[in-house]
Amino acid sequence: MSAVNAQGLNDSVSDIAARFVDARLTRTALPDYPGQRPLDMATAYATQEAAIGLFPDEIIGWKVGMVPPAQQPTLKIHRLAGPIFSRNVWTASSGPTPLPAIPGGFAAVEAEFVARIGKVDPAKLDWTLEEATAAIVAMHIGVELAASALPTINDLGSAVVASDFGNNGGLVLGAEIEDWAARLDGIEVQTIIDGQVIGTATAAAIPMGILESVRFLIEHLARRGRPVTEGTLISTGAVTGVHSVDIGAQSVCAFSGVGEIHCTVVAAEA
Repeated sequence: MSAVNAQGLNDSVSDIAARFVDARLTRTALPDYPGQRPLDMATAYATQEAAIGLFPDEIIGWKVGMVPPAQQPTLKIHRLAGPIFSRNVWTASSGPTPLPAIPGGFAAVEAEFVARIGKVDPAKLDWTLEEATAAIVAMHIGVELAASALPTINDLGSAVVASDFGNNGGLVLGAEIEDWAARLDGIEVQTIIDGQVIGTATAAAIPMGILESVRFLIEHLARRGRPVTEGTLISTGAVTGVHSVDIGAQSVCAFSGVGEIHCTVVAAEA
């Protein structure tokens, strides 16, 4: 790549990142992708990194999303990652947790298992499933708010999704699962939106399993030069699917034998 083309790419990435961050902070929907869409994950994560540098908050966790099988041969990856910022982590309570969605943007509710990570070797770049599992100090039930200023984000491919914080708008952290390793496979998850059952599944619905999501994320971040720190939360994937919602929607994500998380989608305020 010539210096001119490289500089042009850097300018494009920086501009796209700035427009995404501004849209999130001002709660303004975007009519289309704000620039040239990324066609590969390297460009997508370069955009994400630029946006992280512009967003006025600290990262407290990460979401893992699945790459559709049809896109995996081209993108050469089966999962993607996006940051979760401290302002967008809420603790579930007895009442509904407000989920702020940008009017005219994209919003979805996802029932997820959330791993909390202990101390890891920041210099370790290659992780086995067993090593990643051993790094988990707690497992919680949770709900990801998948959200973006771009209403068509999920229609434009996984590279686009990754470029805008992985289409993450927040995380509701629910109860800790006692003896999670022994109980995980038997927990049935049900998502109800506006009184209608939308999806029912178990952790087995996540391709290759939720522990692979943890392994992928730890290794992925180490290779990005962002090794996970103690206490990092990892939202491991949508168990019952990605359920698009409108402002005003009421949701219940029930985890058998553990608890329920109630949410209501509200209009985000700048």
